[in-house]
Amino acid sequence: MRHEKAGLVIELARRMAASAEGLTLDEMAQEMGVHRRTVERMRDAVLSLYPLAEEVSDPPTKRWRIRGGLSGFEQAPATPELVELSRAAQGLRATGEPARAAALESLERKIKAAMRASVLTRIAPDQEALMRAQTLAVQAGPRPSSDELVLAEIHQAILAQRPLGFTYSRPGAEARRRTVAPCGLMFGRANYLVAADLTTHKIQTFRLDRMAAVRAEEGTAPPPADFDLGAFAARSFGIYQDAVEDVVLKVAPGEKAEEARAWRWHPTQTLEDTPDGGVVVRFTASGMRELAWHLFTWSGSVTILAPERLKQVMAEELAAAQAALER
Repeated sequence: MRHEKAGLVIELARRMAASAEGLTLDEMAQEMGVHRRTVERMRDAVLSLYPLAEEVSDPPTKRWRIRGGLSGFEQAPATPELVELSRAAQGLRATGEPARAAALESLERKIKAAMRASVLTRIAPDQEALMRAQTLAVQAGPRPSSDELVLAEIHQAILAQRPLGFTYSRPGAEARRRTVAPCGLMFGRANYLVAADLTTHKIQTFRLDRMAAVRAEEGTAPPPADFDLGAFAARSFGIYQDAVEDVVLKVAPGEKAEEARAWRWHPTQTLEDTPDGGVVVRFTASGMRELAWHLFTWSGSVTILAPERLKQVMAEELAAAQAALER
């Protein structure tokens, strides 16, 4: 067996050992990025190499898993993996997220504690060298809230499907007590609770740094059955949720067009080259104000073709900036 194929079999074994309920053939093929026939051969190789691999009946499908996990030899992390884990923790701490950083740092210590001393000694110099060679660019933006007690209460309410109560304050408005059905958390330039109103079931977002006296309350408050946090987040260009629009942007030819082709604008994006060397970007999203803010960074090289509301928002932001400059 070639080295690459052996590596794929071991990776599949890791994924089977990491799944409590096991994986179907379709799930294996999707996770490994191979065709079904290929993954069938890989599964057969895993079954022959790992005595604890077993088939689990889950009508109308079958699943396979490895009970008891894998050995330390097969699970030893590579240096780049440890570096990325350390860098992720470092990034969270640098951006004001000590609680989330501490969770990753604790995970790193547990991983290293399970490794052989000889392996640690071998990889330590490379990890240190790579960490010194990488850093994070500082970006302006709101300082995210990462209060460990707040996150703990939210996690408790989500896991137990209990109502979450908190006092919410917004600029220019009186603070008021809210009770919602928590659906999840979104982390970014600012951190948000995504929750459903208990009466209308409307999905809303709340900034964590504006929430106080947070506690899980008695009762049950499951999220709407059809709610998908990933799909909800993908609707918007940023965080704000409003009317969904079909966005069409034309990026002028040259350096900016090349940059646009490599840019991830939105999960629904499509790119179309134009005869003059430019590129047309299309996607469907809400959050036109955040998109307008982003377009300022393209130094006038982007023309808004649609929607009209984005043009209006952009004009309003330009007028506000001009007025501030004149003052």
